[in-house]
Amino acid sequence: MSDNDYDAFAAAYDADNETNAWNAHYERPAILSLAGDVHGLRVLDAGCGGGAHAAILVERGAHLTGIDASAGLLEIAERRLDGRAHLLVGDLNEPLPFADGSFDLVVASLVMHYLPDWSCPLSEFHRLLSPNGRFVFSTHHPFMDHQLAGHENYFETYSFSDTWQRGGKTMTMRFWHRPLHAMFDALKTAGFRVETVREPQPDPRARDLSPDAYKSLTTEPRFIFFSTVKV
Repeated sequence: MSDNDYDAFAAAYDADNETNAWNAHYERPAILSLAGDVHGLRVLDAGCGGGAHAAILVERGAHLTGIDASAGLLEIAERRLDGRAHLLVGDLNEPLPFADGSFDLVVASLVMHYLPDWSCPLSEFHRLLSPNGRFVFSTHHPFMDHQLAGHENYFETYSFSDTWQRGGKTMTMRFWHRPLHAMFDALKTAGFRVETVREPQPDPRARDLSPDAYKSLTTEPRFIFFSTVKV
């Protein structure tokens, strides 16, 4: 199985994503809070996966388009959304098939750490956003990534791998660590102003559902969240 082969375990990944503390009770509520009121907005869910975020955004009144590199996860999203959003396969490392100013908000949930270079996707998001449009995203926290990777130099941008167990399968996942200053530099270069950075706490309900995960998430910043504005 190749690295990051989501098609090979799409159903198992999506089922786990629905309920685990890291996604359901930490990342998802935090990024949706940053997205704010989406009623009537044209929203691009970049890296939409199985559509968990997209379904909530649609319920809140967004006109949603989702794009993901995994056809398997998009099949799950299609079933979940049942025609309420426009979904297509696409690679965030390449130019996107949308006109300038097509969206008011771009949301990218836990996708940026898969990309070796942020310049193309950030440039595309900036192009696709309307004036004063927002780009909201979550990504692996660089301090925690560096600890997990065991790399000798935090200040380098480097790739590393981790092993996941989902649905009885073992998968190798490859990510890209970049230091915090490199994230800010890339956003500024692409024409975004950072308005909010958050290192949130998990939903209190996770305390009883997943005590070990709750303890970890309340003492270590696993992900980091940004709300930015096109300038």
